[in-house]
Amino acid sequence: MPDRTDARATRYWLLKSEPNSFSFDDLWAAPKRTTHWDGVRNFQARNFMRDDMAVGDGVLFYHSSAEPVGVAGVAEVSRAAYPDLTAFDASDPHYDPKSRRDAPTWVVVDVRAVKKLPHFVTLDELRATPGLEELQVLRRGNRLSITPVTAAEWEIIRRLGGLA
Repeated sequence: MPDRTDARATRYWLLKSEPNSFSFDDLWAAPKRTTHWDGVRNFQARNFMRDDMAVGDGVLFYHSSAEPVGVAGVAEVSRAAYPDLTAFDASDPHYDPKSRRDAPTWVVVDVRAVKKLPHFVTLDELRATPGLEELQVLRRGNRLSITPVTAAEWEIIRRLGGLA
């Protein structure tokens, strides 16, 4: 699993969460402003976490299924992928009876809040901003909870949010 010691360039990600389940404010209030990003049950999103995310990567924290939807804050990956223990807990809604402890199907990464955006960047603002036309969250039918963001998109969204 990748970490910052491999000298690769920083990557950027957009992570979606429903704020009534877990919001950026919840992440900010967590001990050390850090939590594990669990419950991902999509293979492509899992592969991003397992194969591509590394400590130090930038994260845009996106509120979905809310009014309004959009980017609320900036975070970073603080621990590379490790097994998602919710997959082994039959009482957890993310339980997966096919996942095995000796060969886990699902992983988590730890995410640490860095900065709340001074200006919440709405989906409409993202759609209207030049340079964000290829942003994956804007693609019709995109339902992934984790998507890559280019360095240029990262900078545009940070500026829209009031971070220079």
